[in-house]
Amino acid sequence: MKLLLLLGLVALAQCLGPRVPLRRGKSLRQVLKEHGLLERYLKQHPYNLASKYHHAGVSAEPLQNYLDNEYFGTISIGTPPQEFTVIFDTGSSNLWVPSVYCSSLACSNHKRFNPADSSTFVSTNESVSIAYGTGSMTGVLGYDTVTVRRGAPAPPSHRRGDTGAPPAQTKPLSPSSRQVAAIDVVNQIFGLAETEPGDFFYYSPFDGILGLAFPSISSSGATPVFDNMMSEGLVAKDLFSVYLSRDGKRGSFVLFGGIDPHYTTNGISWIPLSAETYWQISMDSVSIGGEPVACSFGCQAIVDTGTSLLAMPNRALSNILDTLGASSNGAISCSAVNTLPHVVFQINGDWRGGVLRWGDPAAGNHHPPRSRLQMDGYCTLGFQGMNIPTESGELWILGDVFIREYYVIFDRANNMVGLSRLP
Repeated sequence: MKLLLLLGLVALAQCLGPRVPLRRGKSLRQVLKEHGLLERYLKQHPYNLASKYHHAGVSAEPLQNYLDNEYFGTISIGTPPQEFTVIFDTGSSNLWVPSVYCSSLACSNHKRFNPADSSTFVSTNESVSIAYGTGSMTGVLGYDTVTVRRGAPAPPSHRRGDTGAPPAQTKPLSPSSRQVAAIDVVNQIFGLAETEPGDFFYYSPFDGILGLAFPSISSSGATPVFDNMMSEGLVAKDLFSVYLSRDGKRGSFVLFGGIDPHYTTNGISWIPLSAETYWQISMDSVSIGGEPVACSFGCQAIVDTGTSLLAMPNRALSNILDTLGASSNGAISCSAVNTLPHVVFQINGDWRGGVLRWGDPAAGNHHPPRSRLQMDGYCTLGFQGMNIPTESGELWILGDVFIREYYVIFDRANNMVGLSRLP
């Protein structure tokens, strides 16, 4: 019986939509530090994560908000396809890549889309401008075929059973989507960058951004890629799911149109969205050792694959660091990481106990996070503060540090986020 169940799960996984592999590499912060540019970069580009979540009719997508991202995937645009490395970002909604029209130094070290080389490209007279804080990326909008392709199957270590059926209902697929090795999104609108400010982004490990949030926050009214996948019947279910590997392990992916049962062995907790803009949910409180330390009267949280750390209001950050015995910049002795108490989030009435055991924000092992390891035996916790309050009041960002603990399902059919705790 166990063998039959295993074979059934393998067969089911093979029928899922494209699993786009994500590779984990060096972050922009690490690369800049290696080149001796980090200090100058931080002075010239004041870091304000909260600016990513302001939308007052003008696009604001500061690239410095991707300073610590380590997970990147590949898409292609055009006919024949031109490949680009992108961040699959649930905290924004636009797709943009550099173009051959870009003469900025930052573009010279990245792949650039050439419309003349694509037989399916359609130009427009519409411009796009994305603010960086110290300048803007400017460009034009165009239409072409965007392709996401299937990568390797799920790693064997997670093939252990199935619990937690998703609420989204399967729908008939269009003929073009029955070939699940790839999804071709025809006539997808995207931005072609013509200028990118500063020389720092020359070192960026990614070419562009593919936003997976809601159309309501899309710049220039551009329809997001996943919305076109849904409307054209290119996915079996109106959802996508994300797995981010811990440490240096491989196997991270974005799965469009399905849920891989190998990653839901601990069941799925479904959390309704509190807003259809970002993937925003309500959080009840945050406690350490059973004592509330932040979000005491409830707060909002955004599940964001485009943010690396766990961001919170500065006052909450100060309280948590004080309670954990860390310095004001989050530094703590690496020898103390195994004795730190758990930081517990209560989400939608469900206790997420033991999610984050600091100093290892990834939880599940007791080694300090490699990318946050500091000199002289000190480690930096995976928290960060936001400089200004947002229009939504107290706002937290549950970035990759949080997401690595779960197989996360982003369900557009029911406007819910599903969390399945990983082994």
